[in-house]
Amino acid sequence: MVELTALIRDVRDFPKPGIVFKDFTPLLADPRGLALAVELMANPFRGTRIDLVVGAESRGFIFGIAVAQALSAGFVPIRKPGKLPRSVNGVDYALEYGKDRLEIHSDALGPGQRVLLVDDLLATGGTLNACCQLIKAGGAHIAGITVLIELLSLNGRELVREYGSVHSVIQC
Repeated sequence: MVELTALIRDVRDFPKPGIVFKDFTPLLADPRGLALAVELMANPFRGTRIDLVVGAESRGFIFGIAVAQALSAGFVPIRKPGKLPRSVNGVDYALEYGKDRLEIHSDALGPGQRVLLVDDLLATGGTLNACCQLIKAGGAHIAGITVLIELLSLNGRELVREYGSVHSVIQC
C-alpha cells in the first residue's frame, strides 16, 4: 500500500475550504501503480459471480471499467442528471460538501444480477449509499463494494454496510 499511497496527493481546500481532496491522477499516470490498484480492488471478488460492475460518475468510471474487465463482467454507469438518453431512475443525496442527484437507466439492471459497486473514494458514504439505493431499486443484488481509498475518520462504511461487504485498498 505504501507504493500506491505515494502516488496519491492531498490537495487542501478543494473543492471548498476544509476539504482535503485525494488526487490520484499521479497513480493513473503510473502503469504499475494503476495495474496494482485495479488488481487490489478486483481480487477480493475473483471466484464470485459478478455479472455487472456499476460505477458512479465520474471517478467511479475510471476504476469501474478496469475492474469490470478484470472480472470479465459488464459495466453500467450511474450518471449525474441529464446525461442518460433513455428512461431513468434517480435519487437525490447529500455529499460531504453539498447536494447532488444520481441516475441510472431504468432497464440497466435486472432481478438476480450480481453487482459490484466500484468508486474511487469512500468518505461520508453519501454517493455510495445513493448508488446502492439505485441498484436495489433495479432489482439487482449487491455482491460487494470496492473502493481505492477510504477516509476512516468520516465513517462512511457504516452508511453502506447494510448493502454488502465493503473493501478498501487504502485506508487513511
